[in-house]
Amino acid sequence: MANVTINKIRKSYDALEVIHGLDIDIADGEFVALVGPSGCGKSTLLRMVAGLEGIDSGTITIGERVVNNLPPSERDIAMVFQTYALYPHKSVAENMGFALKVAKTSKSEIDRRVKDAAEILSLTEYLDRKPRHLSGGQRQRVAMGRAIVRDPQVFLFDEPLSNLDAKLRIQMRIEIKELHQRLKTTTIFVTHDQIEAMTLADRIVVMQSGLIEQIGTPLELYDNPTNQFVATFIGAPSMNLLGGVLSKGIVKVGEEQFAGPKGAGKVKLGVRPEHLILTKKGGLPMQVKVVEPTGAETMVFLRFEGQDITAVFRERHNFESGQTIHLQPDPDHLHVFDAETGGRL
Repeated sequence: MANVTINKIRKSYDALEVIHGLDIDIADGEFVALVGPSGCGKSTLLRMVAGLEGIDSGTITIGERVVNNLPPSERDIAMVFQTYALYPHKSVAENMGFALKVAKTSKSEIDRRVKDAAEILSLTEYLDRKPRHLSGGQRQRVAMGRAIVRDPQVFLFDEPLSNLDAKLRIQMRIEIKELHQRLKTTTIFVTHDQIEAMTLADRIVVMQSGLIEQIGTPLELYDNPTNQFVATFIGAPSMNLLGGVLSKGIVKVGEEQFAGPKGAGKVKLGVRPEHLILTKKGGLPMQVKVVEPTGAETMVFLRFEGQDITAVFRERHNFESGQTIHLQPDPDHLHVFDAETGGRL
C-alpha cells in the first residue's frame, strides 16, 4: 500500500488543455472516487496515474517515488477497466495469473495467489471455466482477481460497473466495498455515477472541465456543497434551486422569507427533495405534475414559478396531477448560492 500525491498536474491535447493544474493527496489505504460528467477529465487523470497518458507538467508520486517517467509495469499499480479485457481462450485461473506468468513468477506462487484471490471473490468453483461461460458480474470479478493477485500498492478502477445491469451494479458495489475493507489497498475509482461514489468512497473528488470543484467525504459534499454544480451533481434526486432575492439577511422566494447570509442580489435557494415539508398553512404553492410511488418513498414532480421541483416523502400521499399543494423548505437545511457565479454564500 502507498499514498498517492498528485501535484499541479496539467495535460493538453494540442491547444486544448483538459487537466488544469490539479492537486490531490490520497492517503495510504484510502478509497477515493473521481466523479463528474462525461469529458470532465476524470478518466484522463486516472490514466496519467497509471502511466497510460503522458504528463505535461506537475508530478505524480506513489509511495516515495515520483513516477512521471516510469512505464505502467514499474508503477506497482493494478487497473480494472470498464471492459473486462479477458483472454477468451484462457481459463479463469489462467486469466488471473497471466501477469504473474509474464513476470516469471514461480508456478507454485501463481497458484497460491490465484487460489487466495478466487476465495476472496467467490470464484473458486469457476477457475477452470472460460470467460464465455461466466455472467457479466463473474467476468468483472475475474478482472478484479487479476488485479488482486499482483498485490499492488494502488488499485485503479475506470468505471468498472458501467456495463452491468442495475441489480448487478448494486451487488458489485458491495463486493468492491468489502474487498477494500479486507485488503485496505489504496484505491482510486473513476465513475460518472455519484451513487457509486457516495456508497464506496472515503472521499470524493468532484470534477468539471478539468478542474476540481470540491473534495470531501460523501456527507460533507451532500450537506455542504461549495457551489451549485456540486449541489446538483451530488444527491439523487438532485437539489432543488429556487430563484430568490437576498436583502438584509433575508431571502425572499415567492411570498415566503428565509434567513440568509449577508449580501444582496439574486440568489438560488437550495433545498433537497427530502427537505420540502407538506403544509396546510403557508409554504410555497406548487402544482403536481407526476407522482411516483416506490413503496418506501413517494417521489413527486412539481412546478413552481416556471421551475421543475422534486419532493420526496416517506409517507404515502394520493396526490393527483394538476393539484396544487403547499411545501415549506426546512429552514434547518437550506443553502444559498449566488445566482450569477453559482458560489455558496
